[in-house]
Amino acid sequence: MLESRGVTRRRFMEFCGALAVAAGLSSAAAPKVAEAVEESLIGRAKGKLYPVLWIEGASCTGCTESFAQLETPDVGTVVLELLSLNYSDVLSAGAGESLEKAKEQTIAAGDYLLVYEGAVVERWEGNALRVAGLPGVHHLEEAAENARAVVALGSCAVNGGWMSAAPNAAGATGVMAYLKKKGIHTPVINVPGCPANPEHLMAVLTEVLMLGPNHLQLDGHNRPAQIFGQTVHDNCERRGHFENGEFVYKFGSKEEELGYCLYALGCRGPQTNSNCGVVMWNNRRSWCVQAGAPCIGCCEANPHNIEDNWVEVNTPFIARHRDLRVGNWMIQPDLIAFGVTGALAAALVVHGFGMKKAGRMDGGADFEPKRTWDAKHPDKAIGQYDEVVETPAASAAGQTKNEGR
Repeated sequence: MLESRGVTRRRFMEFCGALAVAAGLSSAAAPKVAEAVEESLIGRAKGKLYPVLWIEGASCTGCTESFAQLETPDVGTVVLELLSLNYSDVLSAGAGESLEKAKEQTIAAGDYLLVYEGAVVERWEGNALRVAGLPGVHHLEEAAENARAVVALGSCAVNGGWMSAAPNAAGATGVMAYLKKKGIHTPVINVPGCPANPEHLMAVLTEVLMLGPNHLQLDGHNRPAQIFGQTVHDNCERRGHFENGEFVYKFGSKEEELGYCLYALGCRGPQTNSNCGVVMWNNRRSWCVQAGAPCIGCCEANPHNIEDNWVEVNTPFIARHRDLRVGNWMIQPDLIAFGVTGALAAALVVHGFGMKKAGRMDGGADFEPKRTWDAKHPDKAIGQYDEVVETPAASAAGQTKNEGR
């Protein structure tokens, strides 16, 4: 079957070796991976492709568009041809009752993968989003219950993304947090991004199908560790300029032409975990920073805290600092600094006028002619003084008056 699609045995084994390494195994495990592929996928090819449900939550379908335009002609793509997309709000040819029936039958049969795109909206008992006459949350709960694994695709699905940003009128949250609240324990794999990189999804789907969800190495945010274990900055082609202190401060400048680091323009690469600089986009032709745009940190999505999402943390994008939030009031740190500096300057001006009006700035004040400590300890005196003559007033005060000064 693979040879009929132009895949040689050697290419197939190379793919299995790479997949073994990505899954945290030794490349020597390639034969076992190949055996798992042949038994779990190729063995299903006769009229029984592996079923996948793709459900849309509160989304712009950007992740669907991203994945649908994947052109990478490698073995992973061929493996994905062995999948059966039984349900998709965007890509399915069917519609209405027939499409909903296909989903019901897939759920009843079990052993399928669920890809959920977009935020989960809870406000008004889930009726903020209704599909086929039922609340959107109902479709997620129903499909997640019997799934082999759930892939939360895109930052909106991971922790609400744009939807959960203040003021979050629809009560948006992420898939993992919602399923945990409902007591549904199906494994959730988070693949953030806005949109998610199609290469990331392809890698996750093939690994889950071949090795199972329990063999996939995940980090504390349930993201594939091999994909999101390093920052964008770690693999950035402009990193050398960062180390040399060479930055772009203005678009259209000579520094931009020379490809200097975009950190000063608000690049979030050092705080964003993803291998974007390695995998890139558009079939590995380019990626955001290479195209001249600062990283806006769209892969940063904390599934444990909906307020710690990339929109809240990183906006405004073309600025070095994030907004500070006090209730519903948003303000930039540099504006606070300017305000405090202005208030201090105004206070000093007012203080100066007050001193002038009180006459404390006229004529100055008398200085002590001799240090008190020196006068009390003449044998240990620090200062040097001319011959002095005591005056009655100074004598009464225990001081002396310099003569000739």
